[in-house]
Amino acid sequence: MTSPFSALHLRDPQPMLAQALQDWGGEHDLWVFGYASLIWRPEFDADEQRAAVVHGWHRALEMRSRVNRGTPECPGLVFALVPGGSCRGMAYRIERARAATELERLWVREMPTGVYDPKWLACRTAQGPVRALAFTLSRRSPAHTGPLSDAEMLEVLRCATGRFGSTLDYLLETYRSLKHCGIHDRDIERLVALARHHRLA
Repeated sequence: MTSPFSALHLRDPQPMLAQALQDWGGEHDLWVFGYASLIWRPEFDADEQRAAVVHGWHRALEMRSRVNRGTPECPGLVFALVPGGSCRGMAYRIERARAATELERLWVREMPTGVYDPKWLACRTAQGPVRALAFTLSRRSPAHTGPLSDAEMLEVLRCATGRFGSTLDYLLETYRSLKHCGIHDRDIERLVALARHHRLA
């Protein structure tokens, strides 16, 4: 049985892929901005990676996951890039000759239901600015939870598990990878401390 939630947010990802390819243009190398699992499980070979900052967006554990990190009966959470603030992450460069193929592979992973709004964002790096593709989430999306209380978050961290593992494991892996990259995220550090305080991690 299809849940009402699934019916609400399914969008055809192919027109968005075509638009992304058109916006890229194919004349230069392709840049992709990673802010969570793309840092620790990119599934593409980057020719270069740089620490990067985007403004006007921030990383938040506010996107429902009913397959990868949860189930329809017990939805999990994954990070999304939502409006407001700023976000430190990684910018990955893919050489032009391989970019279209790699972008199609990335679409299969990130956009099977068309839940994200792909956007080209200005990224500040130590070597200069780049324009990178990022997978953002509208606050109007049915997949966006908004801020959760600590009690609600703990319930998800205790219970939610999907085909790729638990929401808790996803949070901890993101925390470790950001720390390895020298990126400090106070919200993530607070959530990890909350999980440890309640002996979940």
